Amino acid sequence: MGKQRVKFTFENDLVKQPVIYELGQKYKIVTNIRRAEVGEEVGWVVLELDGEEPEIQRGLDWVSSTGVRVDPLVGDVIEG
Repeated sequence: MGKQRVKFTFENDLVKQPVIYELGQKYKIVTNIRRAEVGEEVGWVVLELDGEEPEIQRGLDWVSSTGVRVDPLVGDVIEG
């Protein structure tokens, strides 16, 4: 199992789409929200993803294809 931290940035109508839920349903990935800020027109979420590395990459490719910006993060976001 691998673990990866990423930041998703949602703009416009994407803020209202259940992208994180769908990611966990379509791919064998456990999502853990570490931080988030969501408004009416823009939002971002920092996630910790657990799963097999190839599966995580397939999931992130899918998220990118929806129009959500995906940025990898390095280091601890929040411990505990």
